[in-house]
Amino acid sequence: MHSQTIHLDYPKLTMFQMIEKISREYPRETAYEFYQKKTSYESFVRQIEEAAAAFVAMGLRRDDVVTICMPNCPQALVCFYALNRAGIVANMVHPQSARNEITYYLTFSGSKAILILDMFYEKVVNALENVPQEVTILMARMQDELPLHLAGLFVAKEGRKYLRYPGSSREGGPKTILWKHFVRLGKKVSLPAPEYEEDRTAVILYSGGTSGAPKGICLTDMNFNALALQAVKAIELDFRAGLRMLSCMPLFHGFGLGINLHTILIHGACCILMPNFNGKTYARMLMKRKPNFIAGVPTIFNALLHIPELEKADLSFLMGMFCGGDSLTVELKKKIDRFLKDHNADIQVREGYGLTECVTASCLTPKDTYREGSIGLPFPDTYYCIVKPGTDDVLPPGEEGEIILRGPTVMKGYLKNPEETDRTLRRLSDGNIWLYTGDLGMMDEDGYVYFRQRIKRMIITHGYNVYPSQIENVLDGCPEVSYSCVIGVKDPRRMQRVRAYVVLKEGCPPTEETRRSIMDQISLHIASYALPREIIFREELPKTLVGKVAYRLLEEEAEKEF
Repeated sequence: MHSQTIHLDYPKLTMFQMIEKISREYPRETAYEFYQKKTSYESFVRQIEEAAAAFVAMGLRRDDVVTICMPNCPQALVCFYALNRAGIVANMVHPQSARNEITYYLTFSGSKAILILDMFYEKVVNALENVPQEVTILMARMQDELPLHLAGLFVAKEGRKYLRYPGSSREGGPKTILWKHFVRLGKKVSLPAPEYEEDRTAVILYSGGTSGAPKGICLTDMNFNALALQAVKAIELDFRAGLRMLSCMPLFHGFGLGINLHTILIHGACCILMPNFNGKTYARMLMKRKPNFIAGVPTIFNALLHIPELEKADLSFLMGMFCGGDSLTVELKKKIDRFLKDHNADIQVREGYGLTECVTASCLTPKDTYREGSIGLPFPDTYYCIVKPGTDDVLPPGEEGEIILRGPTVMKGYLKNPEETDRTLRRLSDGNIWLYTGDLGMMDEDGYVYFRQRIKRMIITHGYNVYPSQIENVLDGCPEVSYSCVIGVKDPRRMQRVRAYVVLKEGCPPTEETRRSIMDQISLHIASYALPREIIFREELPKTLVGKVAYRLLEEEAEKEF
């Protein structure tokens, strides 16, 4: 069974052209603000054109690759669209990646330059020692984009220790140029008109790397533009210029780049850029900037529930709250919805589902309808189907299998990995190419999709299939539990046994009595074979770079016990 969908028109334009188009309609509207410093669409496009000309002056050509290794800062945003304007590929990398990871990303993509913040300079210089090609470092400073009073404070407190860069670059080290000097290089360069090419790789994002090295995901202008148009249709709100999004999700992640930034910008709204997540700062930004939309992973919203500064907050300015990047448990959704209601926000948190192979979300819970456990309905022009795992056999409604999907946001393929591309993108008997997600789920008669979990994450114990996310859902409903993570641990008798890691709520003691209380509660909802054989209390659990609980790290830790 395929899900039903509606159809949209997609212009044959680059991402930059979409921004340029909206800037002609709303030149004076604020495109983004960074610590209260506002930049209009007119000014934003001018900065993009200058930086694009600088890349051309530097000798870069169409389809060359440049790495952006930055948090959400103005220079990163300008650089991203400037590369697109010049037809250069943007290779998006987490700035907190380890030295060896940066070496890998630069070598693998064949990058000719890398944009970084000064605080990461030393690490990147060291990473470049093992990169075969020549890479120019473009170095940005946070204070260059802050309002004057904040710039001085920042330099005094943080920025001063990095002012010696790039002067300390060792003899024969990489060529380094300050971003503010770099953008002046193109003064005498005239750029050719932007050129839309349907199948051109515009952006490389990286998967979490479920096995071995992370995979480079090649995405096109169409992928991003289609997502931005679909998302606004799926949101079912009067989306217009002047509205504001608190853009906290990072731009090296599909959710951050696709939804928090590109979707907002091509509709003339404003991105309030946040370089990193910190509970108190987030709460302060919410109260001061009053954004209409917030989007994030479950751990961000879970943190909001426990921030004292928000206890008496009036959040009536919120028009939409969107959660993605990880499963939102039924219990956490209930807690967030109650929190929103108690703080005068006439909305509920809406869950999206997707993966970087289709930029980010491709499915969203409707505005006023919620079916427990459902991730909602597919975006316009996006079709979902459930197949028997390991086959192409379509399953009827209500039966669980692998989620596959197709639509205009599906990637071109994996960079330099045709085998994996062929495994993930398959042409079926209907003549269409479908993306095999590796996720378990089902669809009901009405086309609502239900995500269970990653196929690889399934635990097999006593011959039964156990789904960690379902157990986490029950655990998180216990009054003592803040959040949890469930993994399978090797067991000679059962093949695997179920282990739960639990972070308790403040004031709840990690005692045997608490453990027994939790077990008594969950045993009412979980089959005996699927019950955790052990509950381990932790003060916190490891997180991935985008804030998901890093269950793989817990699995690796458990592996060392044997």
